[in-house]
Amino acid sequence: MCDTLVALPDKTAFGNLIFGKNSDREPLEAQSIAHYPRQLPKENQLKCTYITIPQVEETFEVILSKPFQMWGAEMGVNEHGVVIGNEAVFTNVRFDKKKVGLTGMDLLRLALERSNSAKQALKIITNLLEEFGQNACGGYQNRNFYYHNSFLIADPQEAFILETAGKSWGYRRVNSMGSISNGLTLDQDYDEAHFVEEKRTVQSLFSGKKESFRGRFSDLLYTQVGRAKQRQACTFGFLEKRKELEVRDFFEALRQHDREDFNPKKATTGCICMHATGMTNPSDTTGSMVAEIPQSGNPTIWMTGTAHPCLSVYLPFYFGTSWDQGLFSPSAHPDKSLWWKAKSIQRSILNDYSKLQPEWRNQLDQLQTSWVLENKKLLEKNPETKDFSQFTEKCIREYLRVLQEFSSKSSPL
Repeated sequence: MCDTLVALPDKTAFGNLIFGKNSDREPLEAQSIAHYPRQLPKENQLKCTYITIPQVEETFEVILSKPFQMWGAEMGVNEHGVVIGNEAVFTNVRFDKKKVGLTGMDLLRLALERSNSAKQALKIITNLLEEFGQNACGGYQNRNFYYHNSFLIADPQEAFILETAGKSWGYRRVNSMGSISNGLTLDQDYDEAHFVEEKRTVQSLFSGKKESFRGRFSDLLYTQVGRAKQRQACTFGFLEKRKELEVRDFFEALRQHDREDFNPKKATTGCICMHATGMTNPSDTTGSMVAEIPQSGNPTIWMTGTAHPCLSVYLPFYFGTSWDQGLFSPSAHPDKSLWWKAKSIQRSILNDYSKLQPEWRNQLDQLQTSWVLENKKLLEKNPETKDFSQFTEKCIREYLRVLQEFSSKSSPL
């Protein structure tokens, strides 16, 4: 499960596009923050998660949040200000597991590495989809988790919602604000669609000149179990209530649960900040991103690098800079990475959430508020690359200190 949302410049306080996403995955599937510079690949073939495809002559600089073991990514931004998030969607198109294809995360990363605009990214994804398909397992330990994908694709000027089912796809342009969850939303309102005849579990019936994309392809049962409509209404409604959106509004939107007296042990798939409870709700939010993309200049890419936004803070990252990659590269088991350091503390808080979370949240909010204000001042003074690097390093140090203080306080004597 995931949730992705965007506000175009006409809806934001400073005239910058703002984009946010929660990545909901299996609870122990650690998520890394990865930075890849612009490259001129020497090889003419590229190994993605499951298959190898032709490589391009040049790839662009990207900052990604990705499952640690995958080639592809859940969300990310490139040096041209193109930003993409993907969602699992459940359709009636059958999977041919003998013809392995690209994952949705592969498609996302490929588009970011190869596009200089949202329109170009959309075209790259649909072309790759038609050529290679998406018959690919998207799970970690669950090797039977197959799904199709939808995407929210944006650049500094515009955004598109792209939905797919097998090799079929449809898209529409976003007007001011948009959000997607784990369900098909395009009826007859798509700007363009491409339908491919593939085996389906259910054949839809329709009449009229223009077929509903959702009506033709949606698997209603899985979509309803995931409460996609409820979550999409929640994120879009949150955006609608605010006149001039800022990044802090997106942080708040991505921390939402489905009720005020939230108990993580009774969480449902209706939460934006997801907490796994078992078979009926198997996913955690394992990473979160909010990106502010200006018309010109360096974007600010806020990423948690940790699970559960309600228990996390967003760290700032920038293009052209570097940071301790090892700290943001977790493995399959607890290690010294930020993801696992925070996971240990989050487990303690989740065991007594109503008591411990408010105090922890207040401490993190103080950090977050100071960083947002410092970031604004930094961008206003035409900073050099070293200034961005130093600010990122400062925020990382401050967060590690807070984690260490909590760990020391909660450890038995």
